[in-house]
Amino acid sequence: MKVLVIGGTSGIGLALARHYLERGDEVAVCGRDTRRLQGTAVDGHPRLQAYALDIADRAALAAAMVSFAPDRLDLLIVTAGLYFNTRTHPMDAATTLRLLQTNVSGLSHAFELAAAQMLVQRSGHLVAVSSVAGLLKDYPGASVYSASKRTVLSVCQTYRMALAPFSIAVTAVVPGYMDTAKLRALNGGDAGHKPFLLSEEQAVARIVQAIAGKDAITVFPWQMRWAIAVLNRLPLWPLLRRVLPKAKSK
Repeated sequence: MKVLVIGGTSGIGLALARHYLERGDEVAVCGRDTRRLQGTAVDGHPRLQAYALDIADRAALAAAMVSFAPDRLDLLIVTAGLYFNTRTHPMDAATTLRLLQTNVSGLSHAFELAAAQMLVQRSGHLVAVSSVAGLLKDYPGASVYSASKRTVLSVCQTYRMALAPFSIAVTAVVPGYMDTAKLRALNGGDAGHKPFLLSEEQAVARIVQAIAGKDAITVFPWQMRWAIAVLNRLPLWPLLRRVLPKAKSK
């Protein structure tokens, strides 16, 4: 199987790339800095190809797909994403554009290009990683991020409906907190205080299971799913919206 992971040079994308390599698949990873692969478990793997590119660069994405899978692409996984919280820093025009290009238009480019190939072969699987933040009606300090992750869910739903007649599956992955290097960096080096925190291994197992089952959407862990449902319904949430922007980042 040919597997392309966009955002695969670090974090959960890299962990997924490693899983499919260990399974015996041919894997390509895309990321802005492929030097991040140096010293990792996949560094120098004979079945791994790496492409240095930005998901916002449609031409570079197209070239990478043609290079890696000129005749067949079985699985596309998009984990690339940008998080920004206005409680710590205001979003300027450049940051706003960057978030939109990465989380919204970049995903659309990737799905469009992969779908074109998969429609020819009449098979394949598109996967995008969203966030439980996309299930929140509002996310104090990160509402634009939250809205962008809701867009990921909408894009997946649209492609799922459009491509189902052609035997192409689409899966939206909606995880809670995953103990990745990025999350630790955002939290002073330790994300242990995050609720219902999952290890990378646990998250990969859930994602791989959803892909294997061709699930339309998978939300995990279940505790976070229910917590989001409660927050969206309780009158406490408007109060938290007023309090959180005043709180100092820990």
